[in-house]
Amino acid sequence: MFQTVKLLAAISLFTGAPIQDSVCASDQKPNIVYILADDLGYGDVQILNPENGKIPTPEMDKLATDGIVFTDAHTTSSVCTPSRYSILTGRYNWRTTLQEAVLLGFDDPMINEDRFTVADLLKSEGYATACIGKWHLGLGIPTVNDEELSIEGLSNVDWSGKISGGPTNLGFDYFYGISASLNMAPYIYIENDQFVGECTVIKGFNRKGPAHKDFEAIDSLDHITEKAVSFIKKQDTDKPFFLYLSLTSPHTPIVPTDEWIGKSGIGQYGDFVMQTDAVVGEIVQALEESGTSENTIVILTSDNGFSKWGGLKEVLEAGHLPSAQYRGYKSDAWEGGHRVPFLLKWPNGVKAGSVSDQPISLSDLLATCAELVRLEIPDTAGEDSVSFLPALYGESIDSYRKGIVHHSFSGHFAYRSDNWKLILAKGSGGWTSPAESEMSEDAPAGQLYDMEADPGETNNLFQTHPKTVKKLLKQLKKDIKRGRSTAGPKLKNDTDDIILWKSGAPEQL
Repeated sequence: MFQTVKLLAAISLFTGAPIQDSVCASDQKPNIVYILADDLGYGDVQILNPENGKIPTPEMDKLATDGIVFTDAHTTSSVCTPSRYSILTGRYNWRTTLQEAVLLGFDDPMINEDRFTVADLLKSEGYATACIGKWHLGLGIPTVNDEELSIEGLSNVDWSGKISGGPTNLGFDYFYGISASLNMAPYIYIENDQFVGECTVIKGFNRKGPAHKDFEAIDSLDHITEKAVSFIKKQDTDKPFFLYLSLTSPHTPIVPTDEWIGKSGIGQYGDFVMQTDAVVGEIVQALEESGTSENTIVILTSDNGFSKWGGLKEVLEAGHLPSAQYRGYKSDAWEGGHRVPFLLKWPNGVKAGSVSDQPISLSDLLATCAELVRLEIPDTAGEDSVSFLPALYGESIDSYRKGIVHHSFSGHFAYRSDNWKLILAKGSGGWTSPAESEMSEDAPAGQLYDMEADPGETNNLFQTHPKTVKKLLKQLKKDIKRGRSTAGPKLKNDTDDIILWKSGAPEQL
């Protein structure tokens, strides 16, 4: 609550005006623009980190002051592929066979074509649906003579063949983007289910691989933004649209364009965040110019927290805390791995200057959209999705779900219920020190924190509060076993090999 009070004060300071008292919701179906930054930390947005945020983010700050800030929003995983799976399906990633790490650019599709997605839901209600930017959920890549895929050298990809298992097979009318991150081959754009040209050279940041001769990482963010702006301006104002805009920044390679070099004063990562912020402004401006701004929901969030590969030493030396007051970074079970910015603007439906401290998950998009357009989600879909729509109107979120599950890069579980957070790991569960391998054998088998009293996760109560540990563990086990954490019939996970304790369960539990 203390942080909420501070944020309200910051919003008033940024706006220079009192917070509005009310706003009326529109009966017309709103457009939805979901902007997903890549590796943007909670503390990288200046308004969320006024004391220790050294990167100017005027466009994101304005999005916050014009709408609502969720201070307790979480990705389902502290790395990208699994988080993206949950955003689009409303289902935890660990219910699939992907139990740790991420996919690479040539990997097979993670989402089955019969899996119900947010795009399917909105398309059924007459929305035009588009996915623009980074996909990173696997693709069925065609090969010459249908041979087994080889990723050595220029590979045996059929660059003129049809790609399967991608966005256009999962409810999106249109796709333009890349298969995975900017440090994962193949380095080539894709439009709908076709490669745009062919890869004839080898390039790469830290993973060399097939590339189109004209593809350069530094151009990608601007190119994707242009496509998104073009999509918005082409839309018929009588038909609602859903744009899932998945940015390539500020993920490595850190490649701000010349226009942004030196702008932040704290290094290229800060410059790249400022360029990312400017993209948000371009999208908002496109909506205003197209006359659709008032009834468009614009969401800005991130697929996980700040990555230490983004220049951690440099930003810390500049006094910038990319995770704000929270511990850890991308990959970790600690808050810095999965607590992310979540800013939402909807002039026709949300009071400007609002703040919600209710916990939400990025898996909640599906259920929220369903309630928004008054549709029922099939019993076999959205297993872990809860609508946060009431929070937009200042009301309490009504949920059967007892808690929110977090998952680290190495597959370590954490469970948040009310103010309590249980971590089934001795250390970070990710790349931040101390990792599991750095912990002593006699260290507590897990971690328990009171997030209200100790948001920085400094005082481990695992050994002193055994009843709370057992209660939370029981709830987590139930959520896993039922195949869902929401109300509805029991379902099956895709695998029976979900390992709760990576280092073995402690005897007392």
